[in-house]
Amino acid sequence: MTDILPASGTTRRTLVKLHRWLGLAAAAIWLVQAVTGILLVFHFEAEDAMLSTRHVPTDPAAIERRIETLAEAGGKARVDWIWTTAGLSDRYVILHDDSAGVSRKAYIDGAGTMLRNAPADDYSFLGLMREVHLTLVAGTAGHWILAVSGVLLLTNLIFGLVVAWPKRGQWRHALRPRGRRGSTAGYYSWHKALGLWAGIPALIIIASGTLVMFEEQVRDLVGAEEVSLPPNRATGQPVGFAAASRAAVAAIPGSRFVGTTMPSAEDASYHAWVRAPGELYRGGYGGSPVSVDANDGSIRGAWPITDASMSQIVVASFYPLHTGEGLGLAGRILSLAIGLWLAVTIVLGVLLWWRRRARG
Repeated sequence: MTDILPASGTTRRTLVKLHRWLGLAAAAIWLVQAVTGILLVFHFEAEDAMLSTRHVPTDPAAIERRIETLAEAGGKARVDWIWTTAGLSDRYVILHDDSAGVSRKAYIDGAGTMLRNAPADDYSFLGLMREVHLTLVAGTAGHWILAVSGVLLLTNLIFGLVVAWPKRGQWRHALRPRGRRGSTAGYYSWHKALGLWAGIPALIIIASGTLVMFEEQVRDLVGAEEVSLPPNRATGQPVGFAAASRAAVAAIPGSRFVGTTMPSAEDASYHAWVRAPGELYRGGYGGSPVSVDANDGSIRGAWPITDASMSQIVVASFYPLHTGEGLGLAGRILSLAIGLWLAVTIVLGVLLWWRRRARG
C-alpha cells in the first residue's frame, strides 16, 4: 500500500482529511452502534436467564397446547408465529394477539410454561438496546440512517488502514503504542496501533453488518431469490404444531427446529426454519427453510442452505458473520472485542482531533 500511497503524497493527505472529517461527522452514531453492539453479543442468553435459569427439554405437544390456549382465548385472539429466543436452549417466543387484538410476545420454556407475556412493543432494557442498534427506534428512517452510517464507517476504516499501513520493516514499531500518556502523540500512537491490530477482523464484522442493512438490495443484485411457494388451499382442520415441527426437522436429517409461522385461512402451510448440519449458524437461529402442508403434515419443500446456490449462501452468511456466530463462542467473543475496539478507537480519534484543534 505504501508504494501506491507514499507518506507525503497528495493522495495520502486527502485520505487523512477524509478519514478525520467522516469520523467526526458520524462519530456519535458509530459510538452508539459500538456500545449497543457490545451489550447485544450475549443479550439473548441474558434476557432468558433473567426470566428463569431452569432448563426444560422441548416437548412439542406441550408447546402445541400453549399455542392452542393463546389462539382460543376468544375475541380477536390469534397466533402468528413461534420462534426460538436464540438464547438459552429450549426457549421460545410466541407472537400472538390477545382477545382485545393487542399484539403480545409470550416467552415459554420447552414445556410451554409461560415465563413472560407482555405487549410486543414493551421492550426490556436489552430489547430497547436491540431496537436502537437496528433502527435507532425510528423505524424505516432509522434503518436507512444506520445503513448510510455503516457505509461511512466501512469506508472510513479502509481510509484509516491505508493511511496507517506501515512500510516494510516498520510493523513492530507501528504495532507498539508510544508517546507520553495524555499527549497528542500518545493518542495518535494508540489510535494507529489499535487500528492496525484489529482492522481486518473489524472490516469483516462491519462489512457484514452493513450488508445486513442492504440485504434485500443485495439479494436482487446477485439473484439470490428467497424461497416462495403459492398459497396452499385449506381442506380441513390443520395438523398441530407438534406434528409440523417434527416433520420440518425430519425433512432435513440432523437439523434443529428454529421457528415457524402458523397456517392461516389464506395459506394452509407451516413456513418453518431449521438449522441444518454444516450451517454457519451455531446458536439459536438457522438458515434452512422447510414448508409443511398443514392439511396433512407432508413436506411441500425443504431447502438446506448448505445445498443452496453460492449467491444464497453468501447472503445467508451476513448475520452469522456480523454477530460472530459463525465461529461459535470464540466468534461471539471476538465480536464483543471488536465492539470495544471500535468504541475506544472512536474516543481516541475524537480526543486526537480535539487536541490538534486546541493547538490551533
